[in-house]
Amino acid sequence: MNYILFDGPVRDALLPFTFTRPVADIRIGILTIREKWEKYLGNTTTTITEEYLSEKYPMVEMEENVLINASFLPNKALVSLVEDLKENEAIFYGEEVIAFYTKDTQEDIDFSAFKQIEFEGDMLRVENTWDIFAKNAEAIQQDFDFLTEGRKSQPISKTNNLINEDAIFLEEGASVEFSILNATDGPIYIGKNAEVWEGSLIRGAFALCDNATVKMGGKMYGATTIGPHSKVCGEVSNSVIFGYSSKGHEGYLGNAVLGEWCNIGADSNNSNLKNNYAKVRIWNYATESFDQTGLQFCGLMMGDHSKTAINTMFNTGTVIGVNCNIYVPGFPRNFIPSFSWGGASGFSSYQPKKAFDVAKVMMARRGVEFDDKEARILQHVFELTEKWRNY
Repeated sequence: MNYILFDGPVRDALLPFTFTRPVADIRIGILTIREKWEKYLGNTTTTITEEYLSEKYPMVEMEENVLINASFLPNKALVSLVEDLKENEAIFYGEEVIAFYTKDTQEDIDFSAFKQIEFEGDMLRVENTWDIFAKNAEAIQQDFDFLTEGRKSQPISKTNNLINEDAIFLEEGASVEFSILNATDGPIYIGKNAEVWEGSLIRGAFALCDNATVKMGGKMYGATTIGPHSKVCGEVSNSVIFGYSSKGHEGYLGNAVLGEWCNIGADSNNSNLKNNYAKVRIWNYATESFDQTGLQFCGLMMGDHSKTAINTMFNTGTVIGVNCNIYVPGFPRNFIPSFSWGGASGFSSYQPKKAFDVAKVMMARRGVEFDDKEARILQHVFELTEKWRNY
């Protein structure tokens, strides 16, 4: 069967992360949403997304297709229904379509002609940026159970102090030395060739993905995911870092989401709680306003390729776009449009050529090429977000 993941109606509410990727490539738990679906289905997937992203994330349509709303995370019950779909059948969750089987072009779907199957089980769905960290504990547990079922952890060094060892799993090549791992409140997963350096303190639920590093003395609170090839230190709580990003020094990151290729300068901190303990409002690209999250704790949302200098401070509920460079003292405003350069004293536009030169160097250090395809995506984001840069 040919499986296609589509962005669905929540795509704009997941900006700035979906400026540079489809909804399917958001990381929550241990895996991205695409990785979850592909592992459950035992099949590859392609994507229906924005036209400017389709060169990097193409869609392959065949005679028979099952289309899946990528905002819904798979579980065994849901996947079983998806695999059993017949022509002109669709799975719904309330008013929202989860998946449907069609032989027609995906642009001409009339669900009134479909047999509608209601999914009534429990599931996770990512509808807003803050869901990525707020639902991360459940997502880590689901991924942990799925990935480790019937498998045995690699041996864990006797130099460590382990609490609830049965809920701690190390993949091949993972290394943990002279650290305390406490899986009482959730599992701890250490991916392939990932490293936890000496003196680190880790509480579950926690996921350190392949080739990622917790540096010496890192303090990791649940529910936190450190994506592939990322490096972290200092204090990190209930945060998700997609991959290839660095928070490699002291400072606090809490109730936060960082995209790829981000860098947090030494001794930088974000607030995640208002002084009056009120519920947090953050910028929503879909409504172009500051919307209520319903959460008392909500920290920082940072899009791909954004960076901060040392001692940068962020207010509760700050949203930073793609390719921002923040470097002056004080608290910048709590919505920073993409391709912004500056800080609390003001911003100017960060010109794409300059940003691309930095991206080429940063990505080359990790053995990844910044190619023309990536440049075209970021150039489009620069043009798309110009209306929010009034400098």
